Amino acid sequence: MTGLLAWLVPVALGMGLAGLLAFLWSMKSGQLEDLDGAAERVLHQGSDAPLPGPERRPGSRR
Repeated sequence: MTGLLAWLVPVALGMGLAGLLAFLWSMKSGQLEDLDGAAERVLHQGSDAPLPGPERRPGSRR
């Protein structure tokens, strides 16, 4: 049991440190600056054509 904890604790601390470093990198590089921009760009894509529907087969009731 102690041998398992001696292995798991450093792994958990390493993963926490990696997550913290990734978060700090994303803050420094501006990844979290414009959270609404991507959501709004999807709505203003330019083409308003409807999506193609399922193909109609002969004999279908639709």
